[in-house]
Amino acid sequence: MKLDAFKLGLAAAIIVAVVWSICALFVVLLPETMMAMSGHMLHADFHEYRWTMHFQGFVVGLVMWTLLAGLLVWATALIYNKLSALPPK
Repeated sequence: MKLDAFKLGLAAAIIVAVVWSICALFVVLLPETMMAMSGHMLHADFHEYRWTMHFQGFVVGLVMWTLLAGLLVWATALIYNKLSALPPK
């Protein structure tokens, strides 16, 4: 089976953009809860820190994470397609 690398990369980018937006919304609405959850996820104590969520930071993070996810999944699909074209051992 051959994957369409562009479509798969685009799908991953869209999903990451949606998840980033939802996460940012939670940070704005529930900052203490999200800080505690982030600490639990990283096995760290973040209780002395605060979020700084500005619109510019949201947009920069959205663009960078979306591009990164799209490019990584696109490259993964390209490599998968090349490997799947090799004869089996």
